Amino acid sequence: MKLSPPPNLRRKSQQPGFFITFEGIEGCGKTTQCHRLAIGLRKQGFQVVETREPGGTYLAERIRSLFLKKDKRKGTPESLTPQCEAALIFASRSQHVTHAIAPALQQGHIVLCDRFSDSTLAYQGYGRGLDVNTLLAFHHFVAGHLIPDLTFLFDLPVQQGLGRRKGTGISNRLDQETRSFHERVRQGFLSLAGIYSDRIMVLNGRQAPEIIASQVANQTLKMLQ
Repeated sequence: MKLSPPPNLRRKSQQPGFFITFEGIEGCGKTTQCHRLAIGLRKQGFQVVETREPGGTYLAERIRSLFLKKDKRKGTPESLTPQCEAALIFASRSQHVTHAIAPALQQGHIVLCDRFSDSTLAYQGYGRGLDVNTLLAFHHFVAGHLIPDLTFLFDLPVQQGLGRRKGTGISNRLDQETRSFHERVRQGFLSLAGIYSDRIMVLNGRQAPEIIASQVANQTLKMLQ
């Protein structure tokens, strides 16, 4: 899938804060690593905001519930179209960026976000087959040119990731997707890492959580110096 990002895609540091995102397939461990980094940075005196997508504000969280909720109605359920999925994500992001991320960055905080624009390209683009350049255009429409300063991509085989998810006893609508869908998403993330290699750091998600946490912390502190 061809991706032709506009030349000003990467964020120009116009705000005093620092924006870090955590990406990967289901069960990759990104949420755990996001929280671990937040704890470590706060212990060192940094002002940290933890957030997630979809979600992050009151209205954005309500959209998240609609986006991830499994349809339990009897009969034939009305499934979300790929275009509807994308529209929900962008509606959530508009609220999230305007009311949470941008203000925190303006105040000089470090913002740690569990999923952001790369997930949209990987899931709705590579996974669902929507045009990635159209998705990029909509991202800029709702978020300006806000792009992470640093992105951690936790990569591991789809079977292992889905196995982890199953082991938690927690599932949502995306967990019900086919394995081939999740494989496309994984390859999408890896393709994005190749395109944006100056921003996306790929980490082996099969390593022990403590080892990964050390790698994340070291790279973050290096970037903050």
